[in-house]
Amino acid sequence: MQSKIKIRKVEKQDLDFVYKSICELENEELDFEVFAAIFNENIANPKNVYLIAENENEKEGAGFISFHTQNLLHHCGLVGEIQEFFMHQKYRGQGVGRLLINEIKFFSEQNNLKSIEVTTNRRRVENVLIYENLGFTLSHNKFTIYKE
Repeated sequence: MQSKIKIRKVEKQDLDFVYKSICELENEELDFEVFAAIFNENIANPKNVYLIAENENEKEGAGFISFHTQNLLHHCGLVGEIQEFFMHQKYRGQGVGRLLINEIKFFSEQNNLKSIEVTTNRRRVENVLIYENLGFTLSHNKFTIYKE
């Protein structure tokens, strides 16, 4: 039976799936209580879009995307940035990620966003090609200072 994928807004009961997804993405176990507080704050913020791709046949999460918007001076308008984008291994390469990105693009068009941005860790070299295939252009460098 072929997977029937549904894209919907993330709800509070999706916390465990999102937590496990982000821990896998970051390859570490994050503090669940802190994570839950941030999760609940972020899904309640109307400037954020959190979506889940769900296999309706098996009642399981296939993927997840978080998208935050803000007005930026240097763009003279609203810009959105994908913060997290995770696909369960079982669903990679099947177009499920494209469904999530298409929902973000639709939201961006409906809300007159100037651009959609995404960054990826340098260790995830395969993501550059994935994002280019989804219509993104590699146009910036990102520099980070981490608190030790």
